[in-house]
Amino acid sequence: MLSYFIQLVNDMKIRNKLILSFVVVVFVPVAIVGIFLTGELRKFAFNNALEQAYQNVDRVKKRSTEVINVADDLSYRLSYDERLRNLASQQYESVYDVFVAYREYPDLQQAIRMYKEISNIRFYSDNPTMLNNWEFLYPEDEIKKTEWYQRAEDDIGVIYWDYITDERDQKVYLSLIKGVDLGSKDNRGVLVINVNTGMLNTILSQEMFDTIIVDSNNNIVAANRPELYGKTLAEIQDTSGVVYHASGSYESVIHDEASKVLIEPLNTESGVNGLRIISIFSIDSIVADANRISKLAMTVIIISLLLAVLLIYSFSSLISNRLLRLSKHITKVGTGNLGVAMEIDGKDEIGQLSRQFNSMVGNINDLMNEVQESNEQKRLMEQKQNEIKFKMMASQINPHFLFNALESIRMEAHLKGEDEIARIVRLLGKMMRSNLEIGSGKTTIKDEIEMVQCYLDIQKFRYEDRLKYELLVEPEADRVRIPPLIIQPLVENAVIHGMDHKEEGTFIRVRVTASEGKLHVITEDNGAGIALERLRMIYGYLNDTDEKDGGRIGLRNVHVRLQLTYGPEAGLIIYSEPGIGTRIEFSIPTGGESDDESVNRG
Repeated sequence: MLSYFIQLVNDMKIRNKLILSFVVVVFVPVAIVGIFLTGELRKFAFNNALEQAYQNVDRVKKRSTEVINVADDLSYRLSYDERLRNLASQQYESVYDVFVAYREYPDLQQAIRMYKEISNIRFYSDNPTMLNNWEFLYPEDEIKKTEWYQRAEDDIGVIYWDYITDERDQKVYLSLIKGVDLGSKDNRGVLVINVNTGMLNTILSQEMFDTIIVDSNNNIVAANRPELYGKTLAEIQDTSGVVYHASGSYESVIHDEASKVLIEPLNTESGVNGLRIISIFSIDSIVADANRISKLAMTVIIISLLLAVLLIYSFSSLISNRLLRLSKHITKVGTGNLGVAMEIDGKDEIGQLSRQFNSMVGNINDLMNEVQESNEQKRLMEQKQNEIKFKMMASQINPHFLFNALESIRMEAHLKGEDEIARIVRLLGKMMRSNLEIGSGKTTIKDEIEMVQCYLDIQKFRYEDRLKYELLVEPEADRVRIPPLIIQPLVENAVIHGMDHKEEGTFIRVRVTASEGKLHVITEDNGAGIALERLRMIYGYLNDTDEKDGGRIGLRNVHVRLQLTYGPEAGLIIYSEPGIGTRIEFSIPTGGESDDESVNRG
């Protein structure tokens, strides 16, 4: 019986075989699998939407925590600031003395200007000899009777968060409140830092679902719906009251609509504070996309099956032989044989498809070769990028350099005072941060020159009048993007080698210009210079395919990365004469690539 059926099938025409095989082998399985996959796809869409909601809440939590952590960190520094304690506890004999004391302590004003996350800062002190200004206030009886003020005085050093009114502008802020010990039990101050709730509202406004931040007293301190600003959780019509929970994921009926409620505590570095993020979204909004996908998938499956039956029935007898031949060639290509070429006959669509198939196979072959070359080049670029990042850091912040810089800072502090030391330490920290955070992408000329200036200022602090420099950058070049750590190694080379045997000092100039689609960078110094034989050795080292230990690692790395990024003509050009100085330059195409953010800031 089986042999008879096989013989019957073998005797059938290819058109009938295609129709029969489609109905028996394709139609029924595809229908079953389609129904199953549609259900799974709906479930996947639902879970994906729910997961996206969790991720949104987590993103809001991270960004909001960053905002309030600024106030947390600032309160820690101020509460242990001896100058602030002395200012608040000192007994003043005249208004002029108070004025002088306020003028010599600008830290609160500077903090407000420095941190956009802070709206304002005020410090209450029970010192009757002080004058009320915008930052330092004598607490009136009405303030002393408030719960938050009494709690801060009772629990010195403990941070509290509350939604309170600032008596200076009568506006309500999410505020950090902390009692400060001024030397005795009867001499205490209260520090209040207002958080920029506008920034919190901006963070929440980017969310599609209703998202709010509430404090321990259920006050809504920030929301993505303006009508909820300054309200309480009583405005949220929750039948089950889950919005009052501290954390967790719940289902409830919110405003007569089945909803999902996600609650995440918003704790700061100092610990639990009662703040929490509440995100509310209707279940219908989650399943809407899933239902739409299910209907669309079923419609596509049914239409595709019906259309396939019709097309196979109508055209199988015309295309079967040539289609089978095309299928064989596709199978060969699928196994990795890209050297096949299909014999083309006819000028109809199948003939055109055959020609396109041959072209596609050739393009795939070429593309694979290009991808391999591109991957190799990318690997080399990443290798050089990582190498210059770590080697430059090692060159700039090695123990010897760090020791000399810190020793210079110590001597300068002893001789001149604090201002210059603070500036150098800030530059050193900025430079270390830039090196640590640098990625494998590109940076702007403006940012690169800023790091170069940091490096030169630190070296000038070390060498004093022996080192002078000049940075000349055209405004058109500021926004041009280049690989990071391209100019700094050249400047470092000028400082280290330019000052060799140069007791009278060295002058370094960096010029950056942009014209006719080209970026030109020149670093030059009037240092000791390089002998011709040594210069030839350096050129040989720059162009050597195998990197060797020693030599001018920074120069070679910059040279190789420029060539890998912009082509062989983009490498370094070095001019030097002993006793005269050294000039290193390179030119690269801008390619219209600039920092749009810099444009907007401008």
